[in-house]
Amino acid sequence: MSIVIEQPVEARLVAAAPRMPSIPATLRYDRRDPFAVRMTFPAPATLEGVEVCWTFARDLLADGLHGPEGHGDVRVRPYGYDRTVLEFHAPEGTAVVHVHSAEIRRFLDATSDLVPLGLEHLRLGLDHDLAELMRDA
Repeated sequence: MSIVIEQPVEARLVAAAPRMPSIPATLRYDRRDPFAVRMTFPAPATLEGVEVCWTFARDLLADGLHGPEGHGDVRVRPYGYDRTVLEFHAPEGTAVVHVHSAEIRRFLDATSDLVPLGLEHLRLGLDHDLAELMRDA
């Protein structure tokens, strides 16, 4: 069984222009880091011209499907019937994208097959990490 889920999604960048351009993005989950998801935007889709990757809690993404969540750099909320808004706040500015909620649900379902929501702590290798620390001491 794979330990990583990667799913391309179509994000619509919210901008001042009347038509929101579509940009590719990838959602990624690695069961070795069971609490986190990553959303990556390729270099051509960013203002800096470099790939940008945001890491945030899987719970934030799941809870944001149902109501506004987040108070920090990443915020998620439902938008209408079939979209979810993700806001990414950085010192350089804020990016706001819309993603079809069905794509996010499909991604979260796949991650739950690897590590069920609420059971992430069981995937942490705390005993192994502690043994490694004690061995090095």
